[in-house]
Amino acid sequence: MTSKKLVNTVAGCADDALAGLVACNPNLHLLRGHRVALRSDLDSLKGRVALLSGGGSGHEPAHAGFVGKGMLTGVIAGAVFTSPAVGSILAAIRAVAQAGTVGTLLIVKNYTGDRLNFGLAREQARAEGIPVEMVVIGDDSAFTVLKKAGRRGLCGTVLIHKVAGALAEAGVGLEEITNRVSVVAKAMGTLGVSLSSCSVPGSRPTFELSPDEVELGLGIHGEAGVRRIKMASADEIVTLMLDHMTNSSNVSHVPVQSGSSVVLMVNNLGGLSFLELGIMADAAVRSLDAETTASAWPNVAKVSVTGRKRSRAAPAEPLEVPDSTATGGLASGQTVLVLERVCATLLGLEEHLNALDRAAGDGDCGTTHSRAARAIQGWLKEGPPPASPAQLLSKLSLLLLEKMGGSSGALYGLFLTAAAQPLKAKTDLPAWSAAMDAGLEAMQKYGKAAPGDRTMLDSLWAAGQELQAWKSPRANLFHVLTKAVQVRVRRLRPRPPRLWKREPGEPVTSALRGWISRTLGQWPRPPFSGPSWRPCSTRVCERLLGLCAPLTAAQRWPLAVPPVFQL
Repeated sequence: MTSKKLVNTVAGCADDALAGLVACNPNLHLLRGHRVALRSDLDSLKGRVALLSGGGSGHEPAHAGFVGKGMLTGVIAGAVFTSPAVGSILAAIRAVAQAGTVGTLLIVKNYTGDRLNFGLAREQARAEGIPVEMVVIGDDSAFTVLKKAGRRGLCGTVLIHKVAGALAEAGVGLEEITNRVSVVAKAMGTLGVSLSSCSVPGSRPTFELSPDEVELGLGIHGEAGVRRIKMASADEIVTLMLDHMTNSSNVSHVPVQSGSSVVLMVNNLGGLSFLELGIMADAAVRSLDAETTASAWPNVAKVSVTGRKRSRAAPAEPLEVPDSTATGGLASGQTVLVLERVCATLLGLEEHLNALDRAAGDGDCGTTHSRAARAIQGWLKEGPPPASPAQLLSKLSLLLLEKMGGSSGALYGLFLTAAAQPLKAKTDLPAWSAAMDAGLEAMQKYGKAAPGDRTMLDSLWAAGQELQAWKSPRANLFHVLTKAVQVRVRRLRPRPPRLWKREPGEPVTSALRGWISRTLGQWPRPPFSGPSWRPCSTRVCERLLGLCAPLTAAQRWPLAVPPVFQL
């Protein structure tokens, strides 16, 4: 059963929410054609550095609530829990540049989709001669062993907005602001705790918590935390959180010493009342002195908003360069049939893909791909697609980057943008094989995944290896293509999970302890068990570690769990 939400439509809820904030705030303007909010006094920023941030919607008042004098110049919003589109980020950069700012700093939370989309927009803007820098904020203090992706970006990003905003308002240059906020970011730490699951509009809750449990260290999209604990008093939970965040054995701990001055932010993930927040924030430091007009910051002046202008025109897009590799109308008609079939298939699998993603992520994979399918269907209704293969892939790339959102949209957009380049000169079979190679290389360069990492790259990589045959003389188009599809399908078949994995540099005993704890944590509570069940499972874990000590000392564990641990 989907959760109850007061929305008009699931697809339009992010746009409606942003429009509502702008309607109530005279300091904001929408950028027409984009989900972008900018300061209404943008022209007054000539000669200063602009600050842009953003990310998926669903974290309000972030990010648009922090636009104003002394904080952000503008924000770019994605759909709920979905990274914003590259085209909208680039439009925001162009808009502040045209207003006369001397550079733009992008403040980005450490999530794959955000890093990709903001990074791509930064590269395109710099290619146009606009000075742009980017800082990626990772302040999560949950995990004792760092993951490959690094620390997740959480509410500490808001403090970076405040620090950078004060510096920009004082006229500090782009390079110095970038350096100073990077130093501040390294001294931050955040830890989340959840009483219940979040849910994306139109979807079911992303995970389940027992009535007597809370989860420590979860991410802002419902990503798994470090452990589940019994419900306790506010004082006990706060003590537990602070102990975890300041424990020096935790590699992501906050390096704070006794007697230090600190800024304490108590952030609502969306599930607490103000009564509960007040209790949790009993001794919080609530004020920073530098002035700001951001609507989500305290003590904002109230003024009339009736009849005021609420939007500004978006910057013009650069002109397209003509392409000489166009094919005939027959090929264009076949392209339409193929795209329509792909879109219909994705739309039919929406709920199935969401269900699979709920087991491993935030439950919106089907929604994200359906959004892309509907965008392509709408585009096809506007007229025939380009006859040139390079232009077709480029158009699809822009469409997915703008409309699909998230890390999937960025990765597909990267793949298609890079794949289009070899097809500008030739469209024979070797050129199509080179296009596949270029797309895969771009995905690996920016997505930081490699074949075998169990990402979307795996199946594409397997197909790409088969398409190498197109580079040989007299290669058969359909024979090679059939093999590529077959090997891709084999890659997509379910494989036994890797039950146990040790991160590089992680002690074997630590990795084994984590696996045993996770395994025991997945067991259902026996009907005869009482309050001692969790301590009992801990004792089982310690006993197993003791039995395995002679083996773990050798540091030669295979990737899969030895038979003795397949409980």
